[in-house]
Amino acid sequence: MRNPFLACAAVVLTAAALAACGSSADGNDPEAAGAQRPAASGPAVPGPSAPPATEPATPPTEEPRAPGASAPAATAEGPKTPVDEITPATGTFTKKQKEYLKDRVPKGMDPAAVLQTGQETCDKLRYLVKADRDTAVGAIVTGEIPDAKDAVAGLCTQHQALVDEAAYGYPDGKHSGKKLRPGVYRSASPTTDCSWQIEGAGGKELASGTSDTGKSRKITIPDSAVVFTSTGCYAWLPEGAAG
Repeated sequence: MRNPFLACAAVVLTAAALAACGSSADGNDPEAAGAQRPAASGPAVPGPSAPPATEPATPPTEEPRAPGASAPAATAEGPKTPVDEITPATGTFTKKQKEYLKDRVPKGMDPAAVLQTGQETCDKLRYLVKADRDTAVGAIVTGEIPDAKDAVAGLCTQHQALVDEAAYGYPDGKHSGKKLRPGVYRSASPTTDCSWQIEGAGGKELASGTSDTGKSRKITIPDSAVVFTSTGCYAWLPEGAAG
């Protein structure tokens, strides 16, 4: 279930023209050091007297996106542009930006569009963590903010703690076997139809509960747990990890 905070974040970030990845006290943000975002290049347009070209001089840019939509992410398939050939249409990329773009830019794609995907991820995290930290971590746990791990590592390292905590969380769904980690967890941004169940060997119910308040609840996953199922709770985060 999509979290309403994320829809709000998309609207706010679009209105703000998706500014830089967010400031960081230690200067990890590439733009904090004065770097400017490169503009995405577009197809060459012939002048009035130029004959019509049968093919565009440069690869066409993607179709305009709806407000709040993310830039297209680079896929794992297909040949990638070598890192030493990755250059923006204008300006230059910083060292961190180039590291992020390594093995991410498909041949023929504007690297600025790929970079924008990571920058938008950083922008969303910056917005969400100010509104509600647990929601920001939950969005990483559920995958509603894709590419968070790589974007944070390369473009906004001030949010690394969010990614580290998310690695130990659970999204809604059924979890079993080695994926279960004993401990105390709190629900992040649950709906008013949140329910959970913890089972042991042989399907024995160890704990269960429901909540219609929309407020965070705490549960304990014991060592004997075999299956943990959650519905409408959005995500569960390890207690004591917030900071």
